Amino acid sequence: MKKNLLKITALAAGILATLSLTSCDDRDNMMENSSKQRTITFENVVTPKDFVQSGKFAGTSNPEILPGQSITIKFSAGKAQSLMFATMYGASKDWFFASKQPGIKLFNENGSAITGDVSSEVLLWDNGTKNNTTGNAESNPIAQVPGVIASQLMKLNLNYDDVKSEFTLTITNTSGGTANETPFSPGVWAVSNYNGSQLLSPTPFFTPNALSNPEITDIAQLGNPDKMVAKLNANTGIMTGLSPALVVVYSGDKNPIYELGQLDSGKGLKEISQFGNVSVLQNSLKSLPNVKGVYVAGSAPVTPGQKVSANFEANSGDKIAYVTMFGFSNDWFYANEQSIDANSLGDISSKTSLFDSGTGINQYPGAGNHQALFGGMPQAENIVISKVGNAYPIPAVQNVIKVTIN
Repeated sequence: MKKNLLKITALAAGILATLSLTSCDDRDNMMENSSKQRTITFENVVTPKDFVQSGKFAGTSNPEILPGQSITIKFSAGKAQSLMFATMYGASKDWFFASKQPGIKLFNENGSAITGDVSSEVLLWDNGTKNNTTGNAESNPIAQVPGVIASQLMKLNLNYDDVKSEFTLTITNTSGGTANETPFSPGVWAVSNYNGSQLLSPTPFFTPNALSNPEITDIAQLGNPDKMVAKLNANTGIMTGLSPALVVVYSGDKNPIYELGQLDSGKGLKEISQFGNVSVLQNSLKSLPNVKGVYVAGSAPVTPGQKVSANFEANSGDKIAYVTMFGFSNDWFYANEQSIDANSLGDISSKTSLFDSGTGINQYPGAGNHQALFGGMPQAENIVISKVGNAYPIPAVQNVIKVTIN
């Protein structure tokens, strides 16, 4: 009897174990079958502008800059960029001062900033719209004024702050006592945007040996920069490329890519935020126990108008996080600020914010010589990760990046 009871008990235990294993297998299969295939897409929707910075200058005590007086212009630039300015030669019918195209050279061939006297960069131009003697209307191409050396009438001096990548240009009216004594009118200045390979406006303001335009004509004939200022305002703004985007599917409540208010963990966020290199963080994330999968969208910078995608797999309850570099910065990145269900669908751009990784000193976006855009190396800093504020006129997130899941 005892033997039969033991056999029955053992058999029951075996059946229960088999049922238990079968049940586990079924649950595993159900979980596997419940996984969803999704596609996440990152699109660069920024509107490129011709100029990254621009402005107007005038005298301090009166709008004109009289002989002996000076004004200063502060602006940022990287080694591929230059400064263009224009101001009327006041004692003329239609002459104006401006540099050669595309502007005053700011860096030498070694990438070092040019400082000191750069007066040789200024030229005097005849707008070709008025006869120099009678003032009657003409229609001639813009050409250099012969017989007048502009650098004897105007002194240009450059200073440079390497940490900010900021120049200060001092313009001094040195025409007093010369045969060409003249006031300078209020003027305009601009720095052309650079997209990583070329300037977006290689001939700002005017084209030599071509007919003039209304904006430069108002400066050359009237000393009035208002039309040019309006045109510059409409065509000035920060733009950026995006790096390939890293996407991670994970479980739990903690975003494995970054933690707001904490120092960079040294697992690869710095490499993305400074250089757009996703490989270090990609390898680091793969070793974390709560990470289900790591994916990369794109293999090259994402320029305005382009998009990249990555396919990923997620189960019910999984979450997704992503990061991509604000390419024209020293150490900024876009990432989701809010937690995102990996099985979400549609436009999730509203969950995205722009962050500063705290690993490199900031410079003007798209005009900082230590930025990767110009082949530079950010100057190190060590502060906590934070949201990028309003120190620079950066476009709203939704005007730069669009993130969707399908």
